Amino acid sequence: MEMNMKPLTIMMAFCFLSLFSCKGYKDLSVNEFETMLAQDQTVQLVDVRTPEEYAENHLPGALNIDWKADDFAEQAQMLDKDRPVLVYCRSGRRSAEAAATLDGIGFKTYNMKGGIIAWTEAGKRVTKYEVERFWTASGAPVDITLIKHGSLEIAYNGLSIQIDAVSGLGKPTDYATEFPKADVILVTHEHGDHLEDATIATLTKPGTILILNEKSRKQIGRGEAMHNGESRELPGGIKLEAVPAYNTTPGREMFHPQGNGSGYVLTIDGLKIYVAGDTEDVPEMADLKDICVAFLPVNQPYTMTPEQCIAAAKVIKPKVLIPYHFSQTDLSGLPAALPEMDVRLRQMQ
Repeated sequence: MEMNMKPLTIMMAFCFLSLFSCKGYKDLSVNEFETMLAQDQTVQLVDVRTPEEYAENHLPGALNIDWKADDFAEQAQMLDKDRPVLVYCRSGRRSAEAAATLDGIGFKTYNMKGGIIAWTEAGKRVTKYEVERFWTASGAPVDITLIKHGSLEIAYNGLSIQIDAVSGLGKPTDYATEFPKADVILVTHEHGDHLEDATIATLTKPGTILILNEKSRKQIGRGEAMHNGESRELPGGIKLEAVPAYNTTPGREMFHPQGNGSGYVLTIDGLKIYVAGDTEDVPEMADLKDICVAFLPVNQPYTMTPEQCIAAAKVIKPKVLIPYHFSQTDLSGLPAALPEMDVRLRQMQ
C-alpha cells in the first residue's frame, strides 16, 4: 500500500522550526554583547567555561560557572532572576546550551555568538584578573581591575588609571601585554611594593600624567608630587584628592611616617573611590564623605589590623569595602563584623 508522506513531512518540518523559533534566549553579536554590557547596569555576566580556561583569560567582570559541572543549574540559582544574564564560552556552543538551560529555569538570557574567540578577534579586552564594575551617576561603567596587593587599574570612558603598578610580588604581571598604556599613573609612596620605575616606564606614553608623593618623585626623578590635602583635575573630569596615610601605633611610626605617603580619592561623575595606601585608621578618615568604594589595607604590623579595618570602615561608611594589601592576614571575620555594608573579599594579598 502506498503511504502518503506529505502530512508526515509537514509535521517533521513544523517540529524542526518550532525547536529553533521557540528558543527562549537571544543570540548577540560581539558588538551587541559589548553594548549591552556597557549600557545596562543590571546585567550579570557569566563565563561558562572550565575554571582552567577562566583563569587563563576572561571578560572583565565575568563570574565563572562551569557548564560541564554537575551542579551548574544549582550554582546558577545564586544569580538574580530579575536581572538579565549574559553568557559566553570559547566558541559559543557551550554557552548556547547553558543559555537554553538558564532560560528553562526562569532567567532572561543572552548568548554571545562566536564566544571569546570572536571577542578577542574583534580586538576586545580580556583579563586574567578579577574586575569589579561600578556605575557613575550618569550610568557610565567604571571597571576596577584587582591586579594584586596594592596594585589596581581603574578604567573609565577609555581612560586607564594605574595605581601602585609593580610587576612582581608573587603574581607576575606583564603590563606591556596585559594592560594598555596609562593615561594616569598614581603612586602612594616609595616602598618597593608600590613604586617600580621600570613598570612606570612600560606604562608611560606621550601625555601620561604621573603623580607621586615627594619621596617617590625624588627617587625616580620625574613626575608631579602631590601632598596631603591637595587636589587637582584629571582627564575625563575626574577629581583627584591626596589624603593622609600613615602609621599611628607606637613603634610602627617609622614604617609610614605622617606627611610622607598618600591615599587617593577619585571622584568620577559622582562615584567616589578611596584607595587608602599604606595607613592605619587615622583620624583624618572622618573627613571622608560619600565614599562608594573603599580599598583598605590590612597587613599588620605595617598597616591595619582587622580590628582597625573594621573601625575605619565604620567611620568612612563606604557602600562597598574591598580589603587589599593583606598578605596572610585572616579577613574571614570582616563581613560578619560589618553587616551594614557590602564587604568583598578578593585575591588581593
